[in-house]
Amino acid sequence: MRHKFLGTGEPGYHPLRKLRTIASGLRYAVIYDFSVAWKLIVSLAILVAALLARDWVDALLIVVVTALVLVAEIMNSAIEALCDFVETRHNEKIGIIKDIAAAGVGIALFAWLLVLGFELEEMLRLLI
Repeated sequence: MRHKFLGTGEPGYHPLRKLRTIASGLRYAVIYDFSVAWKLIVSLAILVAALLARDWVDALLIVVVTALVLVAEIMNSAIEALCDFVETRHNEKIGIIKDIAAAGVGIALFAWLLVLGFELEEMLRLLI
């Protein structure tokens, strides 16, 4: 795809190529980044339970917070990989950058755990 500002790359926009790139990146993240994989599996299990209970609003909330935490994890992984590519030796500034990216994941993870915790508690209460 052509880069708008730099004028490099191939001309034309191909939505299927963009979707293929998205699928490839997600597949890579799930296969090689355990923090992405386990969050996706746990979310899917609770999402299925919410859909079976026909709690549509709860299911949508689970999808939103799962998307939030997965985006944060993937961006954190990309930032860490880029930092490691740019500077292979120990560098305090790179460490700070990685810590800030990890803090973003921590905030998203807190929201994810909060929502999933409430959903699990509600489902368990209905079973008892």
